[in-house]
Amino acid sequence: MANLAATLPPPLKSWEDGTIRVGSSRLLLDLVVHQFKQGATAEQIQHSFPSVSLHDIYGAIFYYLEHTEEVEAYLAQRETAADETERIIRNAQGPSSLHKRLEERRAHTLK
Repeated sequence: MANLAATLPPPLKSWEDGTIRVGSSRLLLDLVVHQFKQGATAEQIQHSFPSVSLHDIYGAIFYYLEHTEEVEAYLAQRETAADETERIIRNAQGPSSLHKRLEERRAHTLK
């Protein structure tokens, strides 16, 4: 009987910025999990991201299913970081000129 590997390493790589990518691509694990949770098959996900092999997408889905709590914690952390970045950008930019004009028009029409 042949010796078969009991497990294969997941096709995931951590990048310096803290993100997790699938295979040798730049595809975020976040996107694969999001599409999978929306009901997409591995083949549909691969169609959306043809630079990633079907093998790597199945591996990422398998990893998610085997480590759901850890991946969900990672996704929650990424969401929090994204919200914080958006808040910082909005505060740094201040209201846009369009936003200012709309507020002025609203104030003018209410008088």
